[in-house]
Amino acid sequence: MEQYIGVGRRKTATARCYLRPGRGRVLINRHDPEEYFGRLWQMDHALEPLDVVNARGKYDVLINVRGGGLTGQAGAIRLGIARALVEADPEHRQHLKAEYMLRRDPRVVERKKYGRRKARKRFQFSKR
Repeated sequence: MEQYIGVGRRKTATARCYLRPGRGRVLINRHDPEEYFGRLWQMDHALEPLDVVNARGKYDVLINVRGGGLTGQAGAIRLGIARALVEADPEHRQHLKAEYMLRRDPRVVERKKYGRRKARKRFQFSKR
């Protein structure tokens, strides 16, 4: 059986996406996307690459995702699906690249520093 794999990361989330020719079934950690994501926009964001290349009903997508929160996982799934689509058909690359879907979002949480309340926030200053 033909299968295409794409790995996506965002913040601390990692998603492994497996594309197989099929009828458009999507499973995220063995759950339905509507059931897995509490918010509709997260599901739309995660599955956006399929809509860009009009492949919604052409592939079955199996996704294993772990780490981070739901927003980070949605971004990781988006990148993973986009990379798998490019592996399936290199002609999809130009359409996905034009929509910035093949770019890994480099933003991560800044570490907490000593003597501070958070990464940049300071404790309240008292003059007297």
